[in-house]
Amino acid sequence: MMVIHRNVIYYCIIVIVGCHGSKTIETSISTALRAWESIRSPTTAGCSVQFNKINFLEAIQQKCYIRGRPSDPPIHVAVVACGGEDRVEETIVNIKALVLFSTIRITFHVFADEELQPSFRDRIKKWPSYFRRQFTYTIYNITYPEDGQQENWRRLFKPCASQRLFLPSILQDVDSILYVDTDILFLSPVQEMWGEFDKFNSTQLSALSPEHEDPRVGWYSRFARHPYYGVTGVNSGVMLMNLTRIRNAEFKSDLQESTMRWQQMLLPLYVKYSLNLTWGDQDLLNIIFHYNPEMLRMMPCNKNYRPDHCMYMQMCASTAHEGVRVMHGCRRSFHIDKWPTFRSVYAAVRDFHLCSPLPTLVQVLWDGLSRGPDTQCKLSSDVILRGLRRTIHGLL
Repeated sequence: MMVIHRNVIYYCIIVIVGCHGSKTIETSISTALRAWESIRSPTTAGCSVQFNKINFLEAIQQKCYIRGRPSDPPIHVAVVACGGEDRVEETIVNIKALVLFSTIRITFHVFADEELQPSFRDRIKKWPSYFRRQFTYTIYNITYPEDGQQENWRRLFKPCASQRLFLPSILQDVDSILYVDTDILFLSPVQEMWGEFDKFNSTQLSALSPEHEDPRVGWYSRFARHPYYGVTGVNSGVMLMNLTRIRNAEFKSDLQESTMRWQQMLLPLYVKYSLNLTWGDQDLLNIIFHYNPEMLRMMPCNKNYRPDHCMYMQMCASTAHEGVRVMHGCRRSFHIDKWPTFRSVYAAVRDFHLCSPLPTLVQVLWDGLSRGPDTQCKLSSDVILRGLRRTIHGLL
C-alpha cells in the first residue's frame, strides 16, 4: 500500500487548487484534507472536477508522482506552423498531449509566421501554472537561407513544412531533436520515442517510420518519380534528428561523385527534382536516405499511425501488442467527417480538462469512438484505446 506523507498531500492540493487560481487556498486545503482523512469526496478542493477517493488519489499521483527529476536533461521538440488559426490550434493540442503524458521536462522550438505568434502565447498562458512548469518554449520566425529560393522553399508542399530541413543550421546549440508535424498527437510518453536515440548505431543520424507496410498499396512504390528509401519509402511526420551528426556527415547522392554536406546538398537536390516532388520535403528526405540508407533507423508504424493504416484494413502490425503510440492526422483527418475515429481522438485530447484525472480520458475517448459511424478505422479503435490505456497504466 502506498503511504503518502501529509506534506505531499498539501503540495498536491496546492497544485490542484492552482488549476483554477483559488484565492482561498488554505481553506480549500483544510477542507480537502479533512475530506481525505474521513474518506469523503473533497468536492470543495478548488477544481471543478468532483473527485471520489480513488480518483483523488489518481489526481495526486498524476500531479506529483509522474514528473521526472529536475536534473533530467530536457527533451527538445520542434514543430512548424504556418497558415491560419487552425494550425495554431493543432500545434497547441500537439504540445498539450506531449506534456500531458511526459515524465521529463520538454523544451519546444516553435517556428511560426509572425502573425500567429501572439495567438500561441495567449493560448499557452491560459493553461494552469503547474502544467506550464513542465516545459519551456521558444518561438522563432520562419527562416530560409539566402539562396534565391526562399519562396519556393516556403511553398514546398504545405506552407513552411520544409523549415525542418534547415534545423541543423538554425539550432546550432541543440544536439538532438524530435521534429513533429502540427497534426501529430502523442498517446504515449515522449521519452519512449526519445529512447530511440539510444538505439542508433555509429552511422545512423535520423529515425523515421515507413510510409506504408505493403508495397502493393504504398504510394511511393506505385507512383514516385524519384528515388525513395527502401521498399515503400518513409513518412516524415515524426522525425528524430541527431543534429550534430547531420551537421558533420558527408552524404552520397546522384548530384556528383564526391560526397556533400547536408546544407550544401539541399538546394541542388531541390533544383534537380523540383518537377517530380509531390510531398515536398518528405520526398527530398526519401531521396537523401535512398542514397544513404545506413544513416537511417526505422521506427514501427505505431509511432506514426495514419489513416492509411486502417482505411481498408488494419495494416500496422506493431499495434497488436503496444497499441497506437503516436497518431498522425494527415489528410485533415483530425477535422473532417470522413475520418470520425481520428477526429474523436483529437477532440478528446483537445477538450480534456487539465484538472481531470488522466483515466477519465480513456472513458471520454471510448464514448466518442463508440458513438462514431461504422468505418474500417472504427473497427481498429481497440488498438487506439489499448495504446492509451498502456500509457496511463504506466504513469499511474
